[in-house]
Amino acid sequence: MLFHSISGVLIILVMILVGYALTQVGWFDERYSQITSKLVTQVALPCYMINTITSKFSRGELFQIFPDLKFPILSMTLLFLVSYGVQFILHIDPNHRGLFKSMFSNSNTVFVGLPVNMALFGKASVPYVLIYYMANTTFFWTLGVYLIRRDGDAKQKMSILAILKKIFSPPLLGFMFGVLLVILNWKLPDFLMSDTKYIGSLTIPLSMFFIGMKLAQVGISNIHVSWDMFGICFGRFILAPFLTFILVFAAPVPNIMKQVFVLQAAMPVMTNAPVVAKLYHADSDYAAVMVTATTALSLVVVPILMNIVMRLF
Repeated sequence: MLFHSISGVLIILVMILVGYALTQVGWFDERYSQITSKLVTQVALPCYMINTITSKFSRGELFQIFPDLKFPILSMTLLFLVSYGVQFILHIDPNHRGLFKSMFSNSNTVFVGLPVNMALFGKASVPYVLIYYMANTTFFWTLGVYLIRRDGDAKQKMSILAILKKIFSPPLLGFMFGVLLVILNWKLPDFLMSDTKYIGSLTIPLSMFFIGMKLAQVGISNIHVSWDMFGICFGRFILAPFLTFILVFAAPVPNIMKQVFVLQAAMPVMTNAPVVAKLYHADSDYAAVMVTATTALSLVVVPILMNIVMRLF
């Protein structure tokens, strides 16, 4: 089982390294990474959601998994509360405390979480990945953004409409559209199903290329060990999966859901954090370093955690 988990992460690592190497030799730049991010989140991933939901799940199965949103919501709420104590214990700079709490509490459920779970569990993991994603994206674009704003220019306004647009992002809308089709028992024409399958298949390789690009652009040499980094890594890789494990251990749900939720909880910092920090004039470099450090470290943590999870469930 350890070999299987390592093999799954190696699949991801090779694609990340390709993205990293091509950026280093000048093929990809900042503009291309932004285009790739948009292509994944606004085109490929919504198609992936629609195709997977409509082809793999019945109406009854969907209704059965929606109540399980309570697990990631409760886990993230507890992490947020704990982050207040951790920031004082580690004497986090007051100008970084909002970013610290946001990064401590939210994980990268799409760019890293989805490919990792797909590599380890296959398409059976997708509905549980998406359930966690729904909770995570809502938490980040509400409380997470509010906390980041407090680090920067709190006077910079984001309207309710803008926040709703962030929450109801193209991937979530694709997921909701797929669910609606299943609930209403409607089927897309075969040619559209084939299109969503082909376009959706871009999601994982492009996501991994994007991570490689960001690693190269931020610069691994810029990563320096600090108490802030220790705190973020503690939250992401130890406390988050531990709390999730406690919540789901005795729950009457499928083991694959427990495994996916624990792994999703242990994913690195959300790639959106530096973008939001830059928007509100907070320390975007600080956020970018944390994204890079936790993403790189996840390549070591995931196989170890996966082996532990498979033994426990």
